[in-house]
Amino acid sequence: MTDGIINVNKPAGWTSQDVCSKLRHVLHIKKIGHTGTLDPMATGVLPVCMGNATRIIEYYDKDTKSYHASMKLGVVTDTLDITGKVLETSGYSDVAEKAVTEAFTAYTGHVLQIPPKYSALKINGKRAYDLAREGKDFQIKPREITVYENRITRFDPERGEIEFDITCSKGTYIRTVCDDIGRTLGCGAVMTALTRTASGYFRIEDAHTIEEIIDAAEQNSAGGESSEESLRKMIIPADVTLEKLGKILLNDNRITAFLNGNSSWGNGFRITERSLFDGLYRVYARNTVNGRDTSFLGVAVIENGSLVPRKVIR
Repeated sequence: MTDGIINVNKPAGWTSQDVCSKLRHVLHIKKIGHTGTLDPMATGVLPVCMGNATRIIEYYDKDTKSYHASMKLGVVTDTLDITGKVLETSGYSDVAEKAVTEAFTAYTGHVLQIPPKYSALKINGKRAYDLAREGKDFQIKPREITVYENRITRFDPERGEIEFDITCSKGTYIRTVCDDIGRTLGCGAVMTALTRTASGYFRIEDAHTIEEIIDAAEQNSAGGESSEESLRKMIIPADVTLEKLGKILLNDNRITAFLNGNSSWGNGFRITERSLFDGLYRVYARNTVNGRDTSFLGVAVIENGSLVPRKVIR
């Protein structure tokens, strides 16, 4: 049970590394890492990879992410969220619902976004938030992100509060979305709450709280088949989560070659599912249990008709 991914529902106030450190201690696993950092104030989906599954973290790089966010009009802070130092305040009574709707509609598709200065981006080898805390003057270049959906779920004009659901590409800062929309409306805005509801394969309805994981781990330590099964059910096999990668079945006589990092000609494998992600394929041995291929060997690409290993998992 040391290889796989747990879909964690990160609590507010924890850093993403806090979650990994806790699980490393509770589950007694050395190799552990998360995909897609969440700010401490944010909650929701944080996939945590363990053991050999840490080797596939890079393949989550282009996964789309979904969030439910809240924002407050009339406030601007240095961090672009409610935890920061207030830089300015203004009225918002003249902000019409139509203008809010139009601002959110316009913030879809390909958008040039400037990441916050209080972020983990590196500027000349240093984290942006370190430079910001030191009072250094620096600029962050805008970069293109994609917003697939940006939908208002609640607007309270009296309180100046907006809640919205957004689905976007990797690298999108929801704090910046709130700030940009606030500037468009002419009154400023800050993010007040954020929950990640989905990240690629992972959904919040399937996520486990830290308390649930600790409880399952403690039961597992106490022994018993049923207690072990409780923890096992939380751990998702790595290959299952790579749903956009294609699928290849490798001939028996090419398994050793693949595990040694060697290529195979076209007669040594069979494509069963086409790739939807950079031409990458999950590679399996042919044996199956209960109809599911169980021998996940790694990730490969096809070049000039040959199967070329990119990542051997075993």
